[in-house]
Amino acid sequence: MIFSKSCCPHGARVKELFSSLGVGYNILDLDKLEDGVSIQEVLAEMTNQKTVPNIFVNKVHVGGCDRTFQAHQSGLLQKLLKEDSAYDYDLIVIGGGSGGLACAKEAAILGKKVMVLDFVVPSPQGTSWGLGGTCVNVGCIPKKLMHQAALLGQALKDSGKFGWDCSHEVKHNWEVMVEAIQNYISSLNWGYRLSLREKAVTYVNSYAEFVEHHTIKATNKKGQETCFTAAKFVLATGERPRYLGIQGDKEYCITSDDLFSLPYCPGKTLVVGASYVALECAGFLAGLGLDVTVMVRSVVLRGFDQDLADRLSAYMEQHGVTFLRKFVPAQIQQLEKGSPGKLKVVAKSTEGPETISGVYNTVLLAIGRDACTRRLGLEKIGVKISDKDGKIPVNDVEQTNVSYVYAVGDILEGKPELTPVAIQAGKLLARRLFGASSEKCDYINVPTTIFTPLEYGCCGLSEEKAIEIHKKENLEVFHSFFWPLEWTLAGRENNTCYAKIICNKLDHDRVIGFHVLGPNAGEITQGFAVAMKCGLTKQLLDDTVGIHPTCGEVFTTLDVTKSSGLDITQKGC
Repeated sequence: MIFSKSCCPHGARVKELFSSLGVGYNILDLDKLEDGVSIQEVLAEMTNQKTVPNIFVNKVHVGGCDRTFQAHQSGLLQKLLKEDSAYDYDLIVIGGGSGGLACAKEAAILGKKVMVLDFVVPSPQGTSWGLGGTCVNVGCIPKKLMHQAALLGQALKDSGKFGWDCSHEVKHNWEVMVEAIQNYISSLNWGYRLSLREKAVTYVNSYAEFVEHHTIKATNKKGQETCFTAAKFVLATGERPRYLGIQGDKEYCITSDDLFSLPYCPGKTLVVGASYVALECAGFLAGLGLDVTVMVRSVVLRGFDQDLADRLSAYMEQHGVTFLRKFVPAQIQQLEKGSPGKLKVVAKSTEGPETISGVYNTVLLAIGRDACTRRLGLEKIGVKISDKDGKIPVNDVEQTNVSYVYAVGDILEGKPELTPVAIQAGKLLARRLFGASSEKCDYINVPTTIFTPLEYGCCGLSEEKAIEIHKKENLEVFHSFFWPLEWTLAGRENNTCYAKIICNKLDHDRVIGFHVLGPNAGEITQGFAVAMKCGLTKQLLDDTVGIHPTCGEVFTTLDVTKSSGLDITQKGC
């Protein structure tokens, strides 16, 4: 199908190409149609291509004249022309986040006809974003950049001890930071769209819903509906923040969906929740000089090593973040409108009848996330989901209980909610479905880092989980404080940064848990995660020469066990 104009020389070249290949085609000259302008607008929305000719082969968007000739030279065009399937596509991916895009692009590289459907339902505050999913738009990327902004503030405070004269007043500008971050994110959105187009993946900005087996209905923002069929489907819809379900929550509160593009400084902020999202946001807001309170229902960083979690929250508390423990919001009332306004929060104790109240400019909810699976029509084709949180149970090859439907990413039941995991799973899934590979995604020993003011990196088991699985008597825990050299001149605390490994005595003291609390924890953890994949043992750590002076070298000199009860405080660097 060629959408062109009667006077377009590039359209004529494409027609000559198809004629020379002996391929029949349909052509629509938009300048001869009464609604030609409207058709071109719809095409631009569907394909992100505003010009003609605009060419589709077997319902796959190929592009304009140059891209069609490039596809011919690469052999892609011939593959598309030979396709004769009972379905419109070999694969439809629902969700344009990291996992879905990785799967779609890999399937396209393997010569399959692929479509990606992605539609961001605006948050209750009206926030929406472009292609790329949570990580790119409202997760890892803007989070790490705001964390960096806070670290730069700390570096400015430290710099005087290193000879820099920063006696003049230094202020942070929220609007400048947000504009820079959003401009960077926009460039990533564009890069993703371009990458899909280069691989001849059809991208449609519409909400997908199953209507029957192998068939989905795609509804765009104008309410226009189109049906597509596919041999296989991959669900990669991700998660969205959970709300409290109390008076005033959706009207007046924001979530991480809104924070990173917030057009004004949030001011005095109450962060509700003790997840890693809650602590990261509280950490960088406090680092930017804001008055921040964290309201904790039960424990901090549930699922993470509680020893490290307690040390981390204690550090944040010592550096100006207020923690209200064992309380939950009961009511949120707007006192003043504004940017920001004023909100009154009434909270009740989780341990008795006590209530407290406070006034804040912004209330940020970070109490967990729910899978975006309940409005996909999965019940119409029999895909099972969890009643509790909408997550999808899959087997070891990411297949749901319906044979042609697969899932990757944060919506998987019992799997790590991490972008690199989704990307790895998506790529490997495509290779198993359409290539010669049988490799499965390895969900064991996946490293991660929490980008709080004092970063926390870990890989493997928490101490609690290790005891549950292996029993305490079969474990040896080595630990130590360490003092980063960079902190010494700046006069920052000794005996705050902390390293811990958990070893299985029944397996040659193999390291089954790695934990570090300190600067650049992510960079440190990444390297040790590779070692753990290779079967790292305590003896191998002891045999490794450390790089001095670094934080990571502490793991090559650990000699105090937790069970010994010996003092681990440090007297020097």
